[in-house]
Amino acid sequence: MSILNGFLDQKIGFGTAPLGNLFRDIPEEEAQETIEAVWNEGIRYIDTAPFYGAGLAEARLGEFLKNKPRDEYVLSTKVGRIISDETEKKEGLFAHGRQNKIIEEYTEDATKRSIEQSLNRLQTDRLDIVYVHDISPDFHGDQWVSLFDEARKGAFRVLNQMKEEGVIKEWGLGVNMPQPIELALQLEETVPTLSLQATHYTLMNHQRALDLLMPLAQKRESGIVVGAPYNSGALLGGDHYDYAEADSSVKNHVRRLQETADNHGVSLKAAALQFSTAHPAVEAVIPGSTRPDRIKEDVAALKETIPAAFWEELISKELISAKAPLPSGR
Repeated sequence: MSILNGFLDQKIGFGTAPLGNLFRDIPEEEAQETIEAVWNEGIRYIDTAPFYGAGLAEARLGEFLKNKPRDEYVLSTKVGRIISDETEKKEGLFAHGRQNKIIEEYTEDATKRSIEQSLNRLQTDRLDIVYVHDISPDFHGDQWVSLFDEARKGAFRVLNQMKEEGVIKEWGLGVNMPQPIELALQLEETVPTLSLQATHYTLMNHQRALDLLMPLAQKRESGIVVGAPYNSGALLGGDHYDYAEADSSVKNHVRRLQETADNHGVSLKAAALQFSTAHPAVEAVIPGSTRPDRIKEDVAALKETIPAAFWEELISKELISAKAPLPSGR
């Protein structure tokens, strides 16, 4: 049984990528108010990573959590990136984050160093879950396989040993695309016990994960945490889909989903969260935000009543797979 089972009244946590100044410069006060809203809503699983603003999200989270009892929440972060004291001009997702140079490495030594750095930024003495971050085709193209092999010989072994020694509770991969988790779940040794899969088990995009990843996870008794359930905000009318600019086909897809939701008086936020959490392999969904009021919306969305007819219409329009497990009420 995963450590998450004892901490989640509902299958919801919080993802801190936006707190690393994802896409925009977020004032410190707004960031802290958002984390406070997470805590006040009873959410006790929080995920972060060194990559999010070159340590900015971890530092912001640590500043808040340092005053909270450590046994009252579950904390996950990631390895694979070392934050250097050197600086460089940043572009891309975290152009507004810290300008520290990021060194990507998945060896044994780098894994240990990454964890040490994270503990310092988070102002804590232990981590509950550690994910190996972004060894996937979207970041590395065909090179992801060689990096996966580096991680298998380095990070995987370190984290598996830490789990056996009781230093951490769970470990796995934290990636956007499902292929690396699928590969890891087929290993004979060092099989991950809990992995974070973002953007690919959502209302908008789920077919591959449904066909391959989820059955593998269930077979190996390895849990899945779903990240980015709104596909970087596109589902809710945002400009980004899977961390890139949303194109016309994405916007048309959202339009069709929204029309169906309107037909049944359903919010797409509720549909997204309830769809992702309905699969038995999923242990939590972790939407992210920098707006305190959005946290209350997320919690309420998991409780919203969604009529069976809504799901049936999505299936009839081929907007979701007929094979996907759905919330009770279908």
